[in-house]
Amino acid sequence: MDLLLHLIHKNEVDIFDIPISTITKQYLEYLDLMKSLNIDLAGDFFLMASTLMHIKSKMLLPEYADDEEAEDPRMELARPLLEYMRYKELAQDLAARPILDRDVFSRRIPGDVLSEADQAEEELNVSLFQLIDAFKQVTERLRPPEQLNFRLERWTVKQKTAHIMARLRESGTLFFSELFEEDRTVEECIVTFLALLEMVNIGLVKVFQMDPQSDIRVSLRLDAPNGEGDEPGKPQISD
Repeated sequence: MDLLLHLIHKNEVDIFDIPISTITKQYLEYLDLMKSLNIDLAGDFFLMASTLMHIKSKMLLPEYADDEEAEDPRMELARPLLEYMRYKELAQDLAARPILDRDVFSRRIPGDVLSEADQAEEELNVSLFQLIDAFKQVTERLRPPEQLNFRLERWTVKQKTAHIMARLRESGTLFFSELFEEDRTVEECIVTFLALLEMVNIGLVKVFQMDPQSDIRVSLRLDAPNGEGDEPGKPQISD
């Protein structure tokens, strides 16, 4: 559902008037890209892909085109999407409610800690699919999309993780695009991206935006465990 919602928002389309051919094509492209990057895909992704292709085929049938009273097959998507959106909004509302212990805590809190907390409340979480979109923009600047070759060479994910950690400890926060400044090939960009995903997954870093239109940023988590990795800056040369 999350990928489908991402595509609906990205294409700025009405949930009741989804351009099913376009969305299905983009959805399958995302799945192909995630598989190329060895990102684990839950069965729900493939179930939704099957549903999209089924709806697309139904809309091409002559009997649907000729029957003005037939229900739009896209309602199979609209109903569960609306229900899922309501569920997500409710979850966000619950998460945003004040915590009792925090409200009655009377000890004076230093101003710099308060300012960091205020800034954190203004940050917007970034989804996996937003990261994939940003990554595609990075790789498209190096090579046309149709020529992308997903081979992992020279650097290991562990080495890139150590390299990114060293840069973040030095600067505190980096823009997403800055992570790839030193990368010279698409293959190296891929390893950098996989390292970032792993760091997010194990809680070393957070990715966020200050508003929906701003650049994605990456910073170390204050409660991050000590990351261990190979010495940064020493790529492994492969045959």
